[in-house]
Amino acid sequence: MKLILIDDDCLVVSALKMILENEPDFEVAATAEDGSAAPALYREHRPDVLLMDIRMKQKNGLDAAEEILKEFPTARILLLTTFSDDEYIIKALKLGAAGYLLKQDYQNIIPAIRAAASGQTVFGTEIVSRIPELMGTEKETTDYKKYGISERELDVIRLIAEGLSNKEIAANLYLSEGTVRNYLTTILDKLNLRDRTQLAVFYLSNR
Repeated sequence: MKLILIDDDCLVVSALKMILENEPDFEVAATAEDGSAAPALYREHRPDVLLMDIRMKQKNGLDAAEEILKEFPTARILLLTTFSDDEYIIKALKLGAAGYLLKQDYQNIIPAIRAAASGQTVFGTEIVSRIPELMGTEKETTDYKKYGISERELDVIRLIAEGLSNKEIAANLYLSEGTVRNYLTTILDKLNLRDRTQLAVFYLSNR
């Protein structure tokens, strides 16, 4: 699995690089110390996952992620920070980042990378539970029928919002993974959304 690591703290870069390269299937293809380098490095290496700090001097990770995702909508970007900042979380969600992690949770970084690479969205349970509040959602219950969403598709949406993978959803609903993928494609098309992150945010913001 090819990775890029960007953080303005050289000690963090060194520590994370050492941790990641202890995994036999991980390769840190490049590192950098500012978000301004991120788009060019992404174009050059096309990593499976990009890990990037949020607070950096010249260009922060959120702005760099936004630029990359405009050019590469399927990019898997994990944003790293030492702060559980509501504003950062909201922007990360809206951008469609693959996840938002606290640097101090070293034990969760490797599982998060693997989950992000497999298409899952990686936000801690605490953050997920706060999404409706963070998004300012005092809204009426959404009528999914107006979007042409069936009951079975709504079941899939609910499980995606809970952070389940396609395999886990298939097991829960007694479907094949291929059928779940087909459901997801259809749902995203009906709701005019880009990926499962945006779908989870849409659902949690419109309950």
